[in-house]
Amino acid sequence: MSNAFVTGWGTAVPDGVLTNADLEARLDTTDAWILERTGIRERRIAGPGDTSASLGATAAASAIKQAGLTPSDIDLLVVATSTPEQLMPHTGAFLGERLGLRCGSFDLNSACSGFVYATVVAAAMLQTGCRHVLVVGTETMSRITDPDDRATHILFGDGAGAAVMSSADAHGGLLAWDLGCDGSATDILQIPAGGSRLPTSAATVARGDHYIKMQGQEVFKRAVRAVVDSSALTLERAGCTAADVAWFVPHQANTRIIDTAATRLGIEADRVVANIDRFGNTSAASIPLALFEAVDDGRVADGDLVLLAGFGAGMTWASALLRWGAPE
Repeated sequence: MSNAFVTGWGTAVPDGVLTNADLEARLDTTDAWILERTGIRERRIAGPGDTSASLGATAAASAIKQAGLTPSDIDLLVVATSTPEQLMPHTGAFLGERLGLRCGSFDLNSACSGFVYATVVAAAMLQTGCRHVLVVGTETMSRITDPDDRATHILFGDGAGAAVMSSADAHGGLLAWDLGCDGSATDILQIPAGGSRLPTSAATVARGDHYIKMQGQEVFKRAVRAVVDSSALTLERAGCTAADVAWFVPHQANTRIIDTAATRLGIEADRVVANIDRFGNTSAASIPLALFEAVDDGRVADGDLVLLAGFGAGMTWASALLRWGAPE
């Protein structure tokens, strides 16, 4: 897929900020404990008027404008989210209505790998005749996190990132990718209740089964391996090595996971994009939030090879190699 380019991008985060000091006041934790184990200092938290669709629409509107397009130019909307507006209809319907879209749309739930999955799907759709596909990663993770669970509540934040993927007869854009899932690990990171397997009931709510449950050590072990193996495969498919990568943009889950994966890939710390300290884990929004921040502040330049890598519940993983820059 050598003709799928990012031609516009945008991000959005809520105004609310939850600091480690705020968490110290009501949980058995400290700023030092959180920072040492996660690298997080603060995270953005959705307010009463914020939803996955509203945050996603703000980011998407910026992406469309920057691409020099109007909503009528968008041929397809793909929304990556684990925190849908509601179970039915899909979040894309709400988000698209805010933007004035009338194109096809659907949601994609690959958890924290979702934005990379959606990017690959968009590139495939561009091969079939679409001209511009809008990809949005948007989450309100604070809404599905137990406020009394120290293990998970300290990790997650809210936000959105969006990209317009456009087709062009030029070399560059998405060069290679890898997607995967090991369904034997569904129990290490999950929300047990609320679906057809365990419908919501008074009993599930009382147990807190509508909140995230995580086996942290097992997630860490599998995440590092998945990111390294997937990234190496993507680089091999592109005919590149880690030395060719200008910027590594991993899912922002945990600083120790990021550092360990980068070290095993042979990518120095000064080539890693990380903003987990200010946003926490925003699931499908984390990679676009980090990538587009680095683009906007001038770190990522035209022609740079950018390696994206995510992992999440499922257990899913995904990596993609982009040659950054608009088609010439």
